[in-house]
Amino acid sequence: MVDKIVILDYGSQYTQLIARRVRECQVYSEIQPYHHPINWKDNIKGVILSGSPWSVHDHVIKDIDIEDIASKVPVLGICFGAQWIIHHLGGTVSRSEKREYGPATLRVLDQSNPLLAGLPQHSQVWMSHADTIERVPDRVRVIAETEDIPIAAYEVDTTLWGNPVWGVQFHPEVSHTSHGMHIFRRFVLDICQCRGDWTPASFIESTIEQLRQQLGRDHAIIAMSGGVDSTVAGVLVHRAIGSRMHGIFIDNGLLRKGEFEQVLNAYRSLGLNVHGVDAREEFYSGLKGVVDPEQKRKIIGKTFIEVFERWAKKLSDVRWLVQGTIYPDVIESVSVHGPSVTIKSHHNVGGLPERMHLRIVEPLRMLFKDEVRKVGRALGIPDHILNRHPFPGPGLAIRIIGEVTPQHVQLLQQADEIYIRMLKQSGWYDKIWQAGAILLPIKTVGVMGDERSYERVIALRAVNSRDGMTAQWTPLPHELLAQISSTIINQVPGINRVVYDISTKPPSTIEWE
Repeated sequence: MVDKIVILDYGSQYTQLIARRVRECQVYSEIQPYHHPINWKDNIKGVILSGSPWSVHDHVIKDIDIEDIASKVPVLGICFGAQWIIHHLGGTVSRSEKREYGPATLRVLDQSNPLLAGLPQHSQVWMSHADTIERVPDRVRVIAETEDIPIAAYEVDTTLWGNPVWGVQFHPEVSHTSHGMHIFRRFVLDICQCRGDWTPASFIESTIEQLRQQLGRDHAIIAMSGGVDSTVAGVLVHRAIGSRMHGIFIDNGLLRKGEFEQVLNAYRSLGLNVHGVDAREEFYSGLKGVVDPEQKRKIIGKTFIEVFERWAKKLSDVRWLVQGTIYPDVIESVSVHGPSVTIKSHHNVGGLPERMHLRIVEPLRMLFKDEVRKVGRALGIPDHILNRHPFPGPGLAIRIIGEVTPQHVQLLQQADEIYIRMLKQSGWYDKIWQAGAILLPIKTVGVMGDERSYERVIALRAVNSRDGMTAQWTPLPHELLAQISSTIINQVPGINRVVYDISTKPPSTIEWE
């Protein structure tokens, strides 16, 4: 059984980072709302209490049984978690006159302490809290301080609860804490004695075995898009049940140039049982005359369901729908204010499980995006699929401002293909989180040779982001932008002007619709 570290979430913006740092130690971590009961039947080796936007004095906080937890495994409290432990023990936690936010210099008072052993005596840490621990109770020992905070880290005597308990008022999970990973390795590997054997290879092996037990002799179906998540999920299920995994890859006429053929060939080279469906005319017919972006999305979703359901009915014995749900989707659907809620609707394929009476299987639901890519590489999936930029579900429909027609799609596909190809040739593609071209519903005057032109405008978008929640426009070199603009105008009839989008999110969105 795999070793596990449980992170009790009090609503911190950094909780996912804690889980990622533990996993960088090659140890499986799982986030759950702080008040949910811990399943001790799992092989839990340690518990971490997260930070929080709340104060320990806020009545919204429910008590947890820290005595029971610490009697079973070591505990690490981070920021709010550290303050809550001291408050619970009868120490003093006071509201600061001002929020302590930013870098600070940590001074280790006990370099032999198991949590901080190996740290330099002075190092940078990141503070982000409004409360401060002012006094620790008996059987709690201060092990580090900063210039402004006399109690930056502490240890609770093991005679109190049976296992060691630590608290740190800084955030070791953020990159601004220079030796944060060292602290996590000390806690996870040395103190909790986790084996550090949770690797892509071990995940693949255990997941395939679980899928075989879960699916038995049933058939499963998956809507594949050419994206990372659906591809890795499809390959995993295929490894488990072979040709009883049926992939359906629908050409909605809104993919990038040549993408349908390229992705279908890649899937078949991986040995997948994938059905390619040409449904372009069906989607174009539904979108005829439509300019409202929300209406476009609804028509595309409805048409997708109809096409997918029609093809799925041709398959016998299908009992399962495979979905590429990943861990951030799961975390976002669980509230620290109450019990788990259902996965958000956009993670399900438009209500298909209910309509078709299918059960859902989600082989990636406990992986972060970068871990999905690592698993994909271990499965032998080509880099051109694993490193592909995010692409919107409605495809080019929301990058064509105004009506979607086959002619507009073809125009945008040509410009977009040049843009993406030149980004790859210049080495910039892998430095960008997402890039794409947008066809604008305006014409401008230009001069092509000796003739006046009156043609369409293409906007180029390139952003960098960690999760898509916020995004910064990418400052591409002017020389590269000039080359891309010149190539598009010269090679795509109907385009005579190229502009570059320098808007951040917020206030702008990544996509234009």
